[in-house]
Amino acid sequence: MRIDIITVLPELLESPFNHSIVKRAREKKLVEINIVNLRDFTNDRYKSVDDYAFGGGAGMVMMIEPVFKAIEKLRSEREYDEIIYTSPDGEKFTQRLANQLSLKQNIIILAGHYKGVDQRIRDFLVTREISIGDYVLSGGELPAAAITDAIVRLLPGALSDEQSALSDSFQDDLLAPPVYTRPADFNGWKVPDILLSGHAAKIENWKHEQSEERTKRLRPDLLHDDDENG
Repeated sequence: MRIDIITVLPELLESPFNHSIVKRAREKKLVEINIVNLRDFTNDRYKSVDDYAFGGGAGMVMMIEPVFKAIEKLRSEREYDEIIYTSPDGEKFTQRLANQLSLKQNIIILAGHYKGVDQRIRDFLVTREISIGDYVLSGGELPAAAITDAIVRLLPGALSDEQSALSDSFQDDLLAPPVYTRPADFNGWKVPDILLSGHAAKIENWKHEQSEERTKRLRPDLLHDDDENG
């Protein structure tokens, strides 16, 4: 898989991709992550990539020309399955969507900035708009990093235990069950006996019951979403 991230602040993305699971996935050649500096695609002497909005209003807007040039340069080298724009008004990013995107081959993520991007980019080039939550950040770099991390950890071979991703929260529209490790008794706080029983089937049943209970109590909306999706 290859993920190209177009950004006006490439330095913000250096650390997230150089540690932990994403770093190992890159070293294993499971994913290629390419950070594209949008300022490399402007002819402005000051490397500006934003301008005032037509019709007035507060804030600056990412100009169409450098974004178009950056995307066209990437598309001249390979075909892309998705061109994603990170935006507060995009579709909500979920584990289900992460699963879908992990099956793609090549993805472009355009990190939004300023007051947004010229609408024509969204109308004619972007194939998908994604939001990581109902709040506004200073830019789309952190959402781009979150989306990339969620996708990469799903790639076969990215995790040392490939079954781990299958038991993550949200994979079955349920929260993960509680987990425990040694010691079994600490300060009188004991691990549930069932987990020490060695009875695999009963343990799995217990975990599923715990997942259902936690989801009903903490995130009942997940169960409603599942009903709506059939």
